[in-house]
Amino acid sequence: MTRAAPGRDAARWISAFLEAQAAELGAARNTLLAYGRDLTDFAGWLDGRGLDFARATRSEVESYLVACEAGGLSRATRARRLSAVRQLYRFAWEEGWRADNPAIQITGPAKARTLPKVLTVEEVERLLAAAREGGRQPSERLRNTCLMELLYATGLRVSELVSLPVSAARGDPRMLLVRGKGGKERMVPLSAPAREALAAWLAQRDRAEEAARAAAGGPPGRHLFPARGAAGHLTRQAFHGLLKDLAVAAGISPARVTPHVLRHAFATHLLAGGADLRVIQTLLGHADVSTTEIYTHVLDERLRALVLDHHPLARDPG
Repeated sequence: MTRAAPGRDAARWISAFLEAQAAELGAARNTLLAYGRDLTDFAGWLDGRGLDFARATRSEVESYLVACEAGGLSRATRARRLSAVRQLYRFAWEEGWRADNPAIQITGPAKARTLPKVLTVEEVERLLAAAREGGRQPSERLRNTCLMELLYATGLRVSELVSLPVSAARGDPRMLLVRGKGGKERMVPLSAPAREALAAWLAQRDRAEEAARAAAGGPPGRHLFPARGAAGHLTRQAFHGLLKDLAVAAGISPARVTPHVLRHAFATHLLAGGADLRVIQTLLGHADVSTTEIYTHVLDERLRALVLDHHPLARDPG
């Protein structure tokens, strides 16, 4: 849906809200961008009806959500937009710009609870083999192997993986210190293959950096997976493309392989192997165990198979 650009007051509200989210809550850049888009859309919708943030009522917020549904937006998108509007008005109330929050009592559309797409252990092994065997040169193979081994061994979010500081990898660590959403830190253990791949890549990375500094000078790099872009490290988009290439090399449909699918594989395979759900919650960095409970479908399948295999009344009488 195309909306008119928000007026000056709406833009001021949105800007102040986003600044507060960044400064006080440490909201990630992508979160701020999503809030900005959602609130700009709402402001444009209001403007088309001669309204603004200051004068909108609960009825207008509800009408906006109906318009979003009529426009074909998914339940998840509509729920996110309501969350953005609700938080904006809570901020406006705290700032004294509004005497109420017109969105606070509105119940949003329930998110569909879908099972995560998961790769089998054998498919993950094929991806790891493709990383070890592919690549245009040895250094690229070492980097790709390290990326894949770390992702599958730790279940890191892709943003956490590509932005890892090189300091976290020094000293052959058994655990990695990871800074996740909202700046929260957690420790994740490394498997033996992941530690081996990390050590090999780190040695290659340091050699390449020393050669580059000898030739052109400059300070040492801060990231484990450095790149020349503005961020200074491999981007999520570049890693996403790398995964697609590895999927093709492994004989797996690229549509089935994303960084998040590998995160799901990490959690699912751990749970299938007997890991405790609370442990997986900690490793994934989930604030609430209810987020992790989506993986219990694996446990349900394992329990069902256990009953069918061992319960005397479940045996085939023939």
